[in-house]
Amino acid sequence: MNFSHAGAAPSVLLTGTSSDAHTWNLVYLQLVLEEIGHTVANLGPCPPDELVVRSCLDLRPGLVVVSSVNGHGFNDGLRLIRALRADPGLAGTTVVIGGKLVTDGLRNVGMVRRLTAAGYDRVFDDGELADFRAMAARSPYRAVS
Repeated sequence: MNFSHAGAAPSVLLTGTSSDAHTWNLVYLQLVLEEIGHTVANLGPCPPDELVVRSCLDLRPGLVVVSSVNGHGFNDGLRLIRALRADPGLAGTTVVIGGKLVTDGLRNVGMVRRLTAAGYDRVFDDGELADFRAMAARSPYRAVS
């Protein structure tokens, strides 16, 4: 796990999905989040769902960002959000997912509806960085400098 500011409680927990070994997306998103004032705990690639849940309970971030590049984010993301929302202590935590969520690269309304119905607060398509940045900038959990 990579913390962006030693000693500071993270405002964002950033993670890949359990089957996604890509790291460039996580490094990039961490830099974007830090640029707008967040402290970030980056779990890195391929974290088991249990590690994400335990990290959320231990760190209590205001925002959880799930990123996928390998195209399996939809299936992995459904399983992860169900595990997160199954814990009453995480019911109010804001959780978003984005990136390449399916292998065909096509976003569809049914996929977004299933992810939000399962508990995600927002689903970002690959290429919606400006919308993601705006959402993260409005977050009340940014560090004050």
